[in-house]
Amino acid sequence: YNDYEKLVIDLGLTDKIIVSGHVDINKIVELYQNADGLIFPSIYEGFGIPILEAMACGTPVITSNISAMDEIASDAALKVNPYLETEIADAMKKLVINEIMKKALISKGLVRVKQFSWHKAAMQTLRVYNEIFKKN
Repeated sequence: YNDYEKLVIDLGLTDKIIVSGHVDINKIVELYQNADGLIFPSIYEGFGIPILEAMACGTPVITSNISAMDEIASDAALKVNPYLETEIADAMKKLVINEIMKKALISKGLVRVKQFSWHKAAMQTLRVYNEIFKKN
């Protein structure tokens, strides 16, 4: 975290990049809605909640093309190899330059996030349990 913050300062980008660390839940929606994009090049996550949070706020997403991130984002995000900084930088540049693509990602994200809810997750879990009980 401190390395990223120092780099942003050294590059003179403090007016363009927020290195936030932990963000209070009451502030997170405002941050997403005012962001040009969420950059989430995670190497491992059990589930990428920030991807869905950003999409729900109308924020375009750049995420990893590996692990659960690829499945969660589907075609509603730009996906990059998280080990290649140039891919991440190129995707960031695309978000800033290509307004048509950015709007398409926002639209797809708003549709994609509707496919996820706690109710749906609970119902799917219940179906799995019912199948297990039927077999036993």
